[in-house]
Amino acid sequence: MLRLGGKVVCVNESSSSVKKGETLGDTIRCLECYADVTVLRHPVKGSAAEAASATQKPVLNAGDGVGEHPSQALLDTFTIEDEFSSTGGLQNKIVVLLGDLKHGRTVHSLAKLIARSGISGVTLRYCSPDILRMPEDVKEEVAKYGLQQEEFTNLKAALNGADCLYVTRVQKERFASEADYEAVKSIYIVDKEVMKAAPEKCIILHPLPRVGEIKEEVDSDPRAAYFRQMENGMFVRMALLALVLGKSGK
Repeated sequence: MLRLGGKVVCVNESSSSVKKGETLGDTIRCLECYADVTVLRHPVKGSAAEAASATQKPVLNAGDGVGEHPSQALLDTFTIEDEFSSTGGLQNKIVVLLGDLKHGRTVHSLAKLIARSGISGVTLRYCSPDILRMPEDVKEEVAKYGLQQEEFTNLKAALNGADCLYVTRVQKERFASEADYEAVKSIYIVDKEVMKAAPEKCIILHPLPRVGEIKEEVDSDPRAAYFRQMENGMFVRMALLALVLGKSGK
């Protein structure tokens, strides 16, 4: 917003009337008196839809619990298209989604967006421990659009012929017990050995932050695209703000 020449009013739970018991709807109605657009990150699934129903101003979902993260999916899809711009973008590519697929809102949104894009020949591979598999409702949504979906627990097997490896963090805060988290937190580590097994043109993406699941030794590999992905995020989100504020043609 600042790069677009606008201003930002930051509100968080500890400094707002939420502490006094104010509802999300009332908070949003108050904010729209001061702002032209609301960007909402909230721990509860469905909160963005609730906020949107309470206001006449645009609401951008910046993540709602374990639900969705639409702007991340947009920048991820753009990044894959850009990285493979000389070979047809996403068309006919194999994309591996790795890690905590049960709680990872970024992979939920990405799988759905790729499915809805209408790009032909895409295969989605889900690689995770059994307790962190991609939710059935997401797979059912993807299936409606005819995409091929495959499930793996072995990373090297999932990487066979892959074009993109999308790594996600195993999120400690999503687990009911410390024991469950400890059992799977380090099950997949992308290091130089994994990169040797990955196809020569297989790019590595991550929504960041990473917490050990990609070793820093991978950063110098030209296939490591996650910081390019981060920069794309700034431009995609600038475009989103400009679009909802009616400045897309300028």
